[in-house]
Amino acid sequence: MIGKRRTARRRSTVVASVVSLLVGTALAVSSGGAAATPAASVSGAAAALESLGIAGTAWAVDERTGKLRVLADSAVTDADLARLRRIDGDFAGAVTVERLDGRLRTLLSGGDGIYTTAWRCSAGVNVQSGSTYYFVTAGHCTDGASTWYTGSTMTTVIGTTVGTSFPGDDFGVVRYSNPAVPHPGTVGAVDVTGTATAYLGQSVCRRGAATGVHCGVVTGLNATVDYSGGDVVSGLIQTNICAEPGDSGGPLYAGDKILGILSGGSGDCTSGGRTYYQPIQEVLNAYGLSVY
Repeated sequence: MIGKRRTARRRSTVVASVVSLLVGTALAVSSGGAAATPAASVSGAAAALESLGIAGTAWAVDERTGKLRVLADSAVTDADLARLRRIDGDFAGAVTVERLDGRLRTLLSGGDGIYTTAWRCSAGVNVQSGSTYYFVTAGHCTDGASTWYTGSTMTTVIGTTVGTSFPGDDFGVVRYSNPAVPHPGTVGAVDVTGTATAYLGQSVCRRGAATGVHCGVVTGLNATVDYSGGDVVSGLIQTNICAEPGDSGGPLYAGDKILGILSGGSGDCTSGGRTYYQPIQEVLNAYGLSVY
């Protein structure tokens, strides 16, 4: 049985982990022969961004240039946008800043999917530990939510939240308690055979309760998002795939391998958008779980 694991990291912890990831990425670009930005400038810029605490921003190292690519959503004021751009001057041109259409947000709402009394999300992937079965979803979904149901009428129980990590990470674990609710090792019609680590340019798809299946490519690794409300999540996979409220927690996959769990994004599936995913292996390692 999994004991509840709840993480509420201080910003200083997030900064340290983000800086470590960014330094490694910048060094890798440099060793590959590209005209890379010095790792110290990238790590300093990342720390400066974190200290500003501007909600509605996301950043990751651009693998082509080694620079820190910062995205600012529509809620970021012009004054805050100017503050972001000043970081570029403070750190020797280590930063590029771009505007996003729409807002960065975690993606949950009322509707179908997996339900609690206040919102819906999407189940990510079914997992097991011995003969006990669970599913993984987003941590911002399970944070503060105990019992989950199959529909908005709250008549059929699925199970109970046994682990949450948000912010810092964004994953949650729910244990199946109702034997009448099936839990196959599939994502739609795809029979899951394992997990994998995402890489840049990889062709991927995601599946969610609100908008179904959408596909695209991985556009960034080790991304950090400061969601509205100041909840910072780091170490995320960035893609050019759209999503909408209710898709949170759904799986990102390539072929029959699970890569991650949907954390949040911007835009919608009419105009397009970007989405960010918690890598799956972290939660499996944390709780001793495996896909099947």
